[in-house]
Amino acid sequence: MAEAESVGGHGRIDGGDGDHRAAVLAGFLGWTLDAFDFFLVVFTLTAIAKDFGKSDAELALTLTVTLAFRPVGAFIFGLLADRYGRRLPLMIDLVFYSVVEVLSGFAPNYTTFIILRALFGIGMGGEWGVGASLAMEKVPPRLRGVLSGLLQEGYAVGYLLAAVCYFFIFPRWGWRPLFFIGGLPALLTLYVRFGVKESEVWERTRHATWGELGRGIASHWKTFLYLTLLMTMMNFASHGTQDMFPTFLQRDWGFSPQARSAITAVSMVGAIAGGILFGLLSDRWGRRRAMVLAFALAILVIPLWAFAPTLALLVAGAFLMQFMVQGAWGVIPAHITELSPDSVRGFLPGFAYQCGVLIAGSVAYIEAVFAERTTYARAMALVAFVVFTVAAIVAGLGRERRGITFG
Repeated sequence: MAEAESVGGHGRIDGGDGDHRAAVLAGFLGWTLDAFDFFLVVFTLTAIAKDFGKSDAELALTLTVTLAFRPVGAFIFGLLADRYGRRLPLMIDLVFYSVVEVLSGFAPNYTTFIILRALFGIGMGGEWGVGASLAMEKVPPRLRGVLSGLLQEGYAVGYLLAAVCYFFIFPRWGWRPLFFIGGLPALLTLYVRFGVKESEVWERTRHATWGELGRGIASHWKTFLYLTLLMTMMNFASHGTQDMFPTFLQRDWGFSPQARSAITAVSMVGAIAGGILFGLLSDRWGRRRAMVLAFALAILVIPLWAFAPTLALLVAGAFLMQFMVQGAWGVIPAHITELSPDSVRGFLPGFAYQCGVLIAGSVAYIEAVFAERTTYARAMALVAFVVFTVAAIVAGLGRERRGITFG
C-alpha cells in the first residue's frame, strides 16, 4: 500500500474511498448532462433547419461553432481550476451552460440560436478538464484506467439519454422542449457543493500567483502540443462517427425519428461497454496499446457500419463502431491527466482537449458538404478510415505514464 500512502499522505487514497467515488460520480454526471445537451442538436438538426429555413449544412455549422468555442471555456475554467481549486469553477460552469441550454429552446431565429450554441460551447469546454482533473486526482492509481473509462462514457450516456428523450418527446412536442430539459445540470451543482471535497493534490501543488501559474504552463509547451495533436485525432474519430450519424440514418435509410433514436441508443450501449472495457485493459496492457488496438478494430468495422445491407447488420455495425471508438476514448481521462504535471492539471489536459475539438470541429460540416455530392455513407466511411489510421499512429508514438502517483 506504499502507493496509496504516497497519494493520500496519511495511508489512504486522496480524499478517501467515499470521496473518490463522489468525485468520479460528479465528473460522470457533469459530462453526461453536457453531452445530453450537445446531442439534442444532433438529433433535431433537420427539424431546426426546417423551422429556421436553413439547410442541413448550415445547421451542422452550429455544431462546429459549439465545438469551436469549447477551448474558450477550457481556457477560462482551466485557469480558475489551477488557481482557485477544482470545485468552485466546476459549480459555476454547470450553472452557466444549464442557463444557456434553456435559452436555446427559446431561440426565435438562426442567428440567435448560433450565438447561444457558441456560449454553450464555452460552458461545455470548461466542464471536462475541471471534472476530469478532480476525479483522476482522487482515484487509486491501480483503478485509474477503468474509472477513466466510466468517467468518459458519461458522454455516451448523455448521447443515450438524448436519444431516449428524442424518441418520446420530439414526435409529440417538437424540438424546443428538449432544450428545457437541458437545464437539469444546474441541480448537479448542489451535489458538488455538499458531496465533493477539494483535491488534496491541488492543495499541495498549487501556484501562489497568476504569474507563477503562467510560467508553469508555458514550461510544458511540448506536452501541450502533443496532447493537442492526440485530442485532435480523438475528436475527429468521435465526432466523425457520431454527429452526422442520425442524419445519415434519415437521408440514406429514410428512418423515422423513433428508428433513428433507437439505433443510436444501441450504438451508445456499445460505447459505454467499450469505454469501460478498454479502460480496464489499459490498466493491464498500457494506455497506448489499448488505444491502438481499439482503432485497428474500428477500421475493420467501417464496411459494416457504413454499408450494411440489412437493418440487423446496420445495428450491429453501429454498436461495434462506438464500442471501438469510445473504447479508445475510455483511456483518455487517465492517459492525458497522467501526462500532465500536477500544478497545471486543471488547465493543460482540458485546454489541449478543447483545442483538439476546435481543429476537428469542422468534421460534421465537411461530411455534410461531401454527402451533398455523394452519400453520407461514403463521406463518413472515408473520413473514418483516414482518421482511425492517423489516430492509431499518433497514440502509438506518444509517451505514457501509466499508474504514476499524483502529488
